[in-house]
Amino acid sequence: MKKIIFIAFVTFVCTFEMNAQQFKVITSVESIVSSGLGRSRIISGNEEKDFTAFTSTQTEEDNTRNKSKRSEIRVKDFDETKLLNFFNIAGIRFQNIAANDAIISSKINAMVAEGWELAFVTSAVESDSGKGDGSGIFITRYIFKK
Repeated sequence: MKKIIFIAFVTFVCTFEMNAQQFKVITSVESIVSSGLGRSRIISGNEEKDFTAFTSTQTEEDNTRNKSKRSEIRVKDFDETKLLNFFNIAGIRFQNIAANDAIISSKINAMVAEGWELAFVTSAVESDSGKGDGSGIFITRYIFKK
C-alpha cells in the first residue's frame, strides 16, 4: 500500500512540474533611418526581474506611486546581436533584410534547440513621419515558452 501511495505521489509531483511554464521574450529592433545611420539589434535579457517590485496599485483611498528608481529596473546583463539597417545611402537594401532574416532565424533555431517553443510573435513600426523626421524603427517581440 505504501508503494502505491509513493508512486501516486511521485506521478502527481512530476505532472505538476511538467505543467509549469516559463516564458522568455527576445526583441529585434531594425532601423528605418535613411542613409543607414540607425542601429539594429536583437536584444535578449539574461537577468530575471520581478514585476511586483515595480508595481503599485492605485485606489481612491491610496494613490501612492511606486518609488522604484530607473537604475533598479534596468537590466545590465543582456545579449546584443548586431543586425544590419534596412537602408543605406542608396536607399532600401534588400541584402540587409535577407541577412537580418538569416540571423533572426539562427537565434530562433538556437532557442528551439535549447528547448524553447516559439509561442507568439508581435511587431510594430514607428516610421518616418515626413520631412525633417528621418527616423523610425521596426520592432518585433518573439515570445518563447518552455
